[in-house]
Amino acid sequence: MTQERVWRKSSHSGATEDGDCVEVSLAHDALVRDSKNPAGDVLTFGFAAWKNFLENR
Repeated sequence: MTQERVWRKSSHSGATEDGDCVEVSLAHDALVRDSKNPAGDVLTFGFAAWKNFLENR
């Protein structure tokens, strides 16, 4: 499921390959994973919840 999606690394990582941070994939939902472990667990947020998170961070 997660391999077909496009992932973006957080700008807080310095956008470098060795910068450890989180990645997000946006489609009809928002998936969040650890950039050091892309095959690991993924958090799934509905689009409304993700939008609320971004507006209230």
